[in-house]
Amino acid sequence: MTDDRMNVREIAKLAGVSIATVSRVYRGIGSVSPKTRAKVQAAIEQYGYRPSHLGEALANRRHGALAVVFPGLSGPYFAELINGVESVAVPRQISVHVIGTHLRREAPDELLDVARRVDGMAIHGGTVPKAVIKELAARHPVVMIGPDPHPAPVVVRTDHQAFRQLVSHLLADHGLRKLIFVGNPEGSPDLTERWEAFVAAHAELGLRPGTQYRTGLEQTHGVQAADEVLAGGYDGAVCGNDETALGLMMAVLGRGLRVPGDLVITGVDDVPMSSLVSPGLTTVARPLAELGATATRLLLDLINGADVAPETVLASRLVRRASCGCQA
Repeated sequence: MTDDRMNVREIAKLAGVSIATVSRVYRGIGSVSPKTRAKVQAAIEQYGYRPSHLGEALANRRHGALAVVFPGLSGPYFAELINGVESVAVPRQISVHVIGTHLRREAPDELLDVARRVDGMAIHGGTVPKAVIKELAARHPVVMIGPDPHPAPVVVRTDHQAFRQLVSHLLADHGLRKLIFVGNPEGSPDLTERWEAFVAAHAELGLRPGTQYRTGLEQTHGVQAADEVLAGGYDGAVCGNDETALGLMMAVLGRGLRVPGDLVITGVDDVPMSSLVSPGLTTVARPLAELGATATRLLLDLINGADVAPETVLASRLVRRASCGCQA
């Protein structure tokens, strides 16, 4: 019986082995146990599979290309992820297609089409519906970047511990007592995690957490937050990311006020500008480039038939600079 839809990945699944094992069996190379070899050969014969054409094409990455898919492309966050992806792909002479869906309705259909022209996809969480990810992962190697559970291996970074350490540092080491959280946790797993860490750090010291100023994550949003933050008499603003923090800092300094003398400001991401401004921005450094690099390495492992862990976790870390009152 012949089934033209069968590919090496499906044969491997039927036989309960890796793609690499299927490749070794049909090429007659490497060490494979007689029992495993018999299972693979039976699957090949049952479906009339012709590995010399289809199997080798997939095993050798016929396209020599990967796709990385983000909800958008602007800002330093995605730039750092792309740098990480390229640090692994370029030395291997693999081309990278960078796609920003901008959450458009037609994006899922476009991705299904793109998947036929690349060897695998790294997709940022929150970019397309999980049903689409499941469909893509059933047909092609897929690795996810993001905190949500997915039907594909996922690379995540955790901010909770480092962000909690940041807030504890402001409360315990600098004696601040009226902090405001600048960012909107609603609908954002990242900001929800940071808000929960903000609350937990206060609770650990027996303190009630400050309030939220719900806003976006761009520098303009930080500038716009200045009026309410300054009017509220807060001694510290814990911002959801560096862009917001840098915008708030520019607005505060532009009014002739001092950071940290009149207002402590902190961020998240450790973008390059954070260490160049004066005062330097205290922040939580997320391993963004390593996140992209790790996702790419795992994706290439999948393409080559290797087994990968369902979840890989990278930790963030606190970076202390002068904007919180520490010595520069």
